[in-house]
Amino acid sequence: MQVIKTSIEGLVELRPQVFKDVRGSFLETFNQQVFADLGLPTQFLQDNQSFSVKGVLRGLHFQNPPFVQGKLVRVISGKVLDIAVDIRQGSPTFGKYESFVLDAELNNMAYIPEGFAHGFVALEDSVFSYKCTNLYSKACESGIIWNDPDLNIDWGIENPIVSDKDQLLSGFRELFPHQVA
Repeated sequence: MQVIKTSIEGLVELRPQVFKDVRGSFLETFNQQVFADLGLPTQFLQDNQSFSVKGVLRGLHFQNPPFVQGKLVRVISGKVLDIAVDIRQGSPTFGKYESFVLDAELNNMAYIPEGFAHGFVALEDSVFSYKCTNLYSKACESGIIWNDPDLNIDWGIENPIVSDKDQLLSGFRELFPHQVA
């Protein structure tokens, strides 16, 4: 498995080896020993999957302690622009983000460590899958509004389809008033 580091410590893109022949293709999306050798988490407690039509934007979501989550994210079909924002207090990259185009044709994935807000926009109708290092807790859920001016994320789309719930998320400064981005 190829690991592509980003400018943010712990946030990586993963490209598994894909075996193709006349029958189709095969790849490992998770292997405990390989992940351990790479220094990535090997224990995931919950798997989630969503379907989004082209133009749907989900996020930026995160879980507060004690239910913070690391996520192994990938697209089973379609293509998304995936965004991870560093919200780890004291991190030198606090308030910075990275983006990945996750594409079912490439079979690439991203590992998003605990302490990140996460979201994506469907560039095509897409099935999105993610493994979480912790369970979901409604009482601990939070998020940052997708179009926050301080983060200034380029989602690469005009007029995304955003849920009513996600339209009500707080701004970055409101959530982290004593931090400097």
